[in-house]
Amino acid sequence: MEVSIIFKIGAVGILVSVLSQVLKHSGRDEQAFLTSLAGLIIVLFWIIPYINELFDSVRQLFSL
Repeated sequence: MEVSIIFKIGAVGILVSVLSQVLKHSGRDEQAFLTSLAGLIIVLFWIIPYINELFDSVRQLFSL
């Protein structure tokens, strides 16, 4: 697993939390929720290949 993906996830988390707080304080709770959801979806798309690689490794381990 690359270290850069951890930094990307951290950056998205910080950005989403700041945007969410700004939107909540301005009374736009719906946009804050959608911003959080969009951040979650972006991060999930980034880690799907790593999860697939993990499952392949486990499958190969137990097929011996």
